Amino acid sequence: MLKRVFVAPDPGRLRLRAATRAVIGVGVAVTLCALTGYSLPAVITGGLAALLALFTVVDPTVRRQAVTTALLPVVGLPVLASAALLHDAALPSAAAFVFVAAAGVYARRWGARGHALGVFAFMTYFVTQFLDTVPADLPELYSTVLLSLLAASVVRFGLWCYERRIAVPALPSPLEGRGLARTTTRQAVQVAAAGSFALAAGQMISQERWYWAVGAAWWIFVNTSSRGETLVRGFRRVLGTVVGIGLGLLVAVPLGGAVGPTAALVAVCVFLIFYTAPVSYSWMMLAVTLMVALLYGLLGALEPGMLALRLAETGVGALGAALAVALVLPVTTHATTNAWIHRALLCMKRCTADAARRLAGDAEADPAPGVAELEALLARARLSLAPLLHPLSPRRARKARARQILALLDDCATEVRALARIAADPDASHDARLMAACWRVEAAVEELVREGASGAADTRAERTPAPAAHPGAERALAHLHSLESALADLRAPLRSAPDEPLGDGGAAPLSRV
Repeated sequence: MLKRVFVAPDPGRLRLRAATRAVIGVGVAVTLCALTGYSLPAVITGGLAALLALFTVVDPTVRRQAVTTALLPVVGLPVLASAALLHDAALPSAAAFVFVAAAGVYARRWGARGHALGVFAFMTYFVTQFLDTVPADLPELYSTVLLSLLAASVVRFGLWCYERRIAVPALPSPLEGRGLARTTTRQAVQVAAAGSFALAAGQMISQERWYWAVGAAWWIFVNTSSRGETLVRGFRRVLGTVVGIGLGLLVAVPLGGAVGPTAALVAVCVFLIFYTAPVSYSWMMLAVTLMVALLYGLLGALEPGMLALRLAETGVGALGAALAVALVLPVTTHATTNAWIHRALLCMKRCTADAARRLAGDAEADPAPGVAELEALLARARLSLAPLLHPLSPRRARKARARQILALLDDCATEVRALARIAADPDASHDARLMAACWRVEAAVEELVREGASGAADTRAERTPAPAAHPGAERALAHLHSLESALADLRAPLRSAPDEPLGDGGAAPLSRV
């Protein structure tokens, strides 16, 4: 597990840069709030606002990130006011919390910006429960949130501004449609059901800390799009919380809220949250749980019984999420997997076509953006298939098939990346064999996704005169032939019945894994 987190690939050191920048941004925000003379709860609110702004805003360009960051207080401040005004009205406050949770999930239909605003709105309401906010606190909290967002923005867009050379696109849910056919709509209903269950059960455990159960249920749905993904995420959340509570007992409780050591450890937790989030949800939850314990220590409210209560409330939230995804408008794993693999294959087809055009002399054709999109799509396909690869999954045939599909998709991606690099080489020139191979790849993808394979590739190749060979063309041909081979190998696992042993053919639809 340690190797997976700290030896995982980090192209461009983006995880390291994001984590380091987050520590600086949150540190600057907290320092400014403290020097301004705000109360400790207000300083904590400001620090969390800065953390959320740096963590949730993931638009593909700096310009769009700035716009989304500017919109955070437009959403967060009204939610903060509503939560404070409903402080003494238990039932309306609980109903509003569940409504904000469902709306936050529904907002994901508008991509990365909707996701960020939804998370910020939910966490703003959550923080008011955490700090027991009342209307008299609003002026101070408004100013500290605005100051913290400004400080985080200065660090993000001024002191340390960077952008991916090729922006990775935000990927909408693969199952689109109208009404309940849309994944985000279904998940909003599921979150409302899970939140209601968690709220009721959580209050039975604790009248004061019930919101932990609602928070656990809500966060389990973040970045998931199927029943299997949500169940695995719930398991990992509980696992990370258990380990984090153990560390809290060993570290946070003995500290007793000592400001210097606590602040240093909170900074370490912030770094770990950002650094581990892309590769391990369990590690991220460990860091979050330890940070919460440290913050309660600062507030003078930490005791071993509270950590045990947090574990119980997290378990209730995870149970609520599991029941909701299983019983309320479920989105099956294989349906989501179908969609992501389908989109990844079509992206390979586009990349190959762009590479062919570039090799034919079209300077406007550029496969590089398609390669970036392919990386994002494959990451989502891996996440979708994760439930089938989980060690506790009892379905061995499906696990073996999912593992084979991922390996072959990775092989395809390797060849597409290599082809794109060759196409970008100015020495590469037109070669009819390359065109023919590209057409065959397109036809193979069309067959896999059932768009209708054709023999167009062979026909067009026959009508193209043979060119003179050159080294760039030979290397490109080698990658195209390897890509053809990998696509051919994908046919069996993608079109066989779910529980058939590997090697047995079938005529099932794409990816019934």
